[in-house]
Amino acid sequence: MRRANYKPIFASFLLSVVTIQCMLQSSASLSVGYYKSKCPNAEGIVADAVRSAITGSGDRGIGAGLIRLHFHDCFVRGCDASVLLDGPNTEKTAPPNLSLRGFEVIDTAKSQLESACPGKVSCADILAFAARDSVVLLGGVNYTVPSGRLDGSTSSSSEAMQFLPPPFGDVSQIQSMFAVKGLTLDDMVILSGAHAVGRSHCSSFSNRLYSWNSPDGVDPSMDKNFAAYLKTKCPENGGGDPVVDMNVVTPNKFNTRYYKLVKAHKVLFTSDQTLLNNAQAAALVNQSSNQPYTWPRSFNKAMLKMGAIEILTSANGGRIRKNCRVAN
Repeated sequence: MRRANYKPIFASFLLSVVTIQCMLQSSASLSVGYYKSKCPNAEGIVADAVRSAITGSGDRGIGAGLIRLHFHDCFVRGCDASVLLDGPNTEKTAPPNLSLRGFEVIDTAKSQLESACPGKVSCADILAFAARDSVVLLGGVNYTVPSGRLDGSTSSSSEAMQFLPPPFGDVSQIQSMFAVKGLTLDDMVILSGAHAVGRSHCSSFSNRLYSWNSPDGVDPSMDKNFAAYLKTKCPENGGGDPVVDMNVVTPNKFNTRYYKLVKAHKVLFTSDQTLLNNAQAAALVNQSSNQPYTWPRSFNKAMLKMGAIEILTSANGGRIRKNCRVAN
């Protein structure tokens, strides 16, 4: 979920407390079956759009992109679909969001929903449904998503730079950024398991290959053979910015392989590898690596918690956008 290089700006402890309070209040506005009378087939329409995009195109990476899109949305201004808004200086123009994928899938689902149930289903809920459907299609366990999120009308690239956890941050930095959003260290470790799928641009981790403070420039916490492999994919001064699978073993399978790779020192990001530097995080990495049947449910629980961050209501400016790219 974390990609491009940028400087994190950390919020204060007071902001963290206020955010947690807001999250607890706003999560109460979500409910299972919210669209039962408003738009009975809302979730089915979204699921069909996601399934068509993933299986029809043959690009299962779209599923990882949709999971990441939901994460990047919720971490900036809450789960309000602000990441989908077009325009200058919006969230999607921020460096960490330039590699986001899946916008067209959301557009397709929204268009179909507007035809079936005009003005009823929010873009924010579409994102939450699409992330869930992607997890399932990639081999994860299904879960019920409470809905009732409303869409925002403001999107800021500077806020994306402030709140999105960077791939080069260490475990303590990332933990602080999760805490600002009301998420625990355990939530962070569990949600990081989504790195079992997807891909990353070389620029997000090339510092670990060429510019580390070590005799050969390689991060000593990275497996030497893995580093050598990555150098063939990301040559120094090679031009462009190639992409590499986050999980070179089972890149399109939603499973616990990520945790095994962390333990083997074969992950791309500093933020992933330094989980082993924190005793509590390291213990959960080890536990998760050995629980292929229970970890998926822990992941689903953490996704639901993340999906309830700073939910908008009509009282604080929430609305249902007719076009997910426009603040109508």
